[in-house]
Amino acid sequence: MKKLPRDFFSRDTISVAKDLLGALLIRHYDGVDHIGRIVEVEAYLGLHDLASHSSKGITPRTKTMYGPPGRAYVYLIYGMHHCMNVVTEPEGQGTAVLIRAIEPVLNVVGNTRGPGLLCKAMQIDKSLNDYDLTGELLYIAARPLNEAVSIVERPRIGIHYAGEWVEKPLRFYIKDNLFVSKK
Repeated sequence: MKKLPRDFFSRDTISVAKDLLGALLIRHYDGVDHIGRIVEVEAYLGLHDLASHSSKGITPRTKTMYGPPGRAYVYLIYGMHHCMNVVTEPEGQGTAVLIRAIEPVLNVVGNTRGPGLLCKAMQIDKSLNDYDLTGELLYIAARPLNEAVSIVERPRIGIHYAGEWVEKPLRFYIKDNLFVSKK
């Protein structure tokens, strides 16, 4: 499996989001690789995107989003669920892609249809916030070259507070995949 290089992430966030579909999320722990195929993502476009954490500027929570591309931005929601994003674009942009769902491939147990559920199944928590995704504990491998995906575009989920951003089609998923969190 070929690990995605940093320059893959240092591109337009929407392009990165779509190109992550079909790629493999790999978490190494307890001496074992746990692998899931990324099947659903959401793009968050920085300071002007009212649904993005970065819309409030740089804070202790969001500083990872403003850092270099190819880092994991992991945070806790509702005091109990971790969510993982991939930082995109050049440093200082505050952009990222939320990994919303994965299809289990190897050594993944549990429901992975949703960002909090996939993090639980993959043992991803805040200890991996700001982790370099070219490292060994958590990384993304390229989608097989011969594997095409048909992409569906829809509005993001759970952002009712985001004004004009509520209906923007910034959620992408693989058409007809059984592990997508919500059609």
